[in-house]
Amino acid sequence: MFLGIPLIELVETIAILALCGVVAGFLAGLLGVGGGIIFVPCFTFVFTVFFKVPLDVAVIIATGTSLLCMIPTSISAARSQNKKGNTDIEVIKAWSVAMLVGVFIGIMVSKFLGGAWLTILFGSVMILNSINTLFRAKAKPAFDKLPGKFGQNCIAFCIACFSSMLGIGGGTLTVPVLNACSVPPHKSIGTSSAVSLFVCVPGALLMIFTNLNSTPAGAPLGTFGLVNVLAAICVVPISFFCAPLGVNIGKKIAPVTLKRIFAVALFIISANMLYKGITYYTKVSEPQVVQQVEEPAVEQSQFIEEK
Repeated sequence: MFLGIPLIELVETIAILALCGVVAGFLAGLLGVGGGIIFVPCFTFVFTVFFKVPLDVAVIIATGTSLLCMIPTSISAARSQNKKGNTDIEVIKAWSVAMLVGVFIGIMVSKFLGGAWLTILFGSVMILNSINTLFRAKAKPAFDKLPGKFGQNCIAFCIACFSSMLGIGGGTLTVPVLNACSVPPHKSIGTSSAVSLFVCVPGALLMIFTNLNSTPAGAPLGTFGLVNVLAAICVVPISFFCAPLGVNIGKKIAPVTLKRIFAVALFIISANMLYKGITYYTKVSEPQVVQQVEEPAVEQSQFIEEK
């Protein structure tokens, strides 16, 4: 036993987290998704299965931990993309303020909704995103260029708000939006890596410090606020060094193929999260109904015995 956890389970947990770091870092560089679409489901699985954390608590902590983990991953991917000339600095400048506001609103809303609702929201939004990306892999862009300043601010706010709520960094939503506005795929991916920084840095800080004195009951060991620092320590070093590998391979893949890989991976992960969320509410509602029916009968039998 180590810290109350059987040694075998601890080794398995570290191995799973390490694998999570490899896959998330690689995808961050390959697809510009920031790693969140891998981190959130993986952390949710580890927290619920190995640490027996209730899903409602596990998901929101997985979201906060994902945002923290994506800071070095996004830095690594953004630097690599920028060196290859794939980052549109003008877009980042135009979106910066709206993204910061969106992150703040998104974090506040996520804390209000709770973890189980975030699971369903994550699955639903990402499934729609993956289907759209898959079937529009060869489709022409919907617009000739990005909208004006107001339109771009609205886009940036929505991307940051939803991304911080779901713990996905921003790339998952940024890539299809930029592609729809005639931004080349590799440019979209490079820019989305920088967008992730504007989401995960303030998002992680808010998740830590706004709940620093009120960590949820049943949270796994090493949790501060709504972020599990121990999980981040296991994952971050590996994902950081795997991101450049994804960038180098991505340069050799055709744009249409990149879109399809992105869509398929996203659909599988999102469907699993949606199933977990729906199953959670199904299981929670059943015992409550039984308890309401059985409790009066127990009380009545006790009353008869006393008489």
